[in-house]
Amino acid sequence: MTEQSVRWGILATGGIAAAFAADLVDLPDAEIVAVASRRPESARAFAERFGVERAYGDWESLAADADVDVVYVATPHAAHRAAAGLCLEAGRHVLCEKPFTLNLREAEELVAVAREHDRFLMEAMWMYCNPLVRRLKALVDDGAIGQVRTVQADFGLAGPFPSAHRLRDPALGGGALLDLGVYPVSFAQLLLGEPDEIAARAVLSPEGVDLQTGALLSWESGALASVHCSIVGGTGGTASVTGSLGRIDVPSGFFHPERFVLHRDGKDPEEFTADPADGPRTSLRHEAEEVMRALRAGEKESPVVPLDGTLAVMRTLDAIRDRVGVRYPSEAAEAEPLPA
Repeated sequence: MTEQSVRWGILATGGIAAAFAADLVDLPDAEIVAVASRRPESARAFAERFGVERAYGDWESLAADADVDVVYVATPHAAHRAAAGLCLEAGRHVLCEKPFTLNLREAEELVAVAREHDRFLMEAMWMYCNPLVRRLKALVDDGAIGQVRTVQADFGLAGPFPSAHRLRDPALGGGALLDLGVYPVSFAQLLLGEPDEIAARAVLSPEGVDLQTGALLSWESGALASVHCSIVGGTGGTASVTGSLGRIDVPSGFFHPERFVLHRDGKDPEEFTADPADGPRTSLRHEAEEVMRALRAGEKESPVVPLDGTLAVMRTLDAIRDRVGVRYPSEAAEAEPLPA
């Protein structure tokens, strides 16, 4: 890493990796120097598309590349523990896609590896880095709507997804909760912290993953959060935060909003809109910029996406899955007694 440029490696070559790379190449202080895939032809095609010098047909070569400062891990989340751990142990800093891991145990292991090797680690929770979401949080923290009483957020896709799709594959951590529900849960915990009590219900697929899940989170303060996710029904992607002195409504796409409206008792509504200079609402540049800012500052984690917050969200996701009866094959294998 130099003062001029942070050198990135991209691990995996799917759609989210391509979207991230497209935003990185537009940042003057970022450089993609290597890409890796378990399929060499995919790595080469990705490298040609984005003008990347080195294409590796295995993860190990990317992790060992001393010219890479930080690796963006964009595999399916069932592979996050292995991929991110490999890179951290090899001395690379890591930005790991959401959901951070399959479960809390894996998340705690990754955090421990990062701290053992004195490496930077952050979950790619781009919502937390979004300028308009950060503005919303600042208003809530400053008491603009008083004490938070309720939070509502939903994220659902219409589907239908065939049984062979990754969203319905238990081996890949399928289901609505980890892929989509992580956003409503993270939004609620961004504003209220980790809940004290959790109740949940779900509709499960024949494969045993959740097709849709609803959860009620509660805090000793009296605050409640209602969160919903689905892969069998498209929702508005809305969010609302109600406080003792007003509320904030996010009309759609709460995790990358174009606008939100602040309603305060006795005052006219105030609309806050995204700054066009921040790029399109789908941009992933803000999380990349936060990683690079932290690396230049010598920080090992981001105050915007702190590791303790990531672990708290994973604890909640584990608890919800426990309530609704979703367990993945790797977890079931761990629970089985050793043969005599």
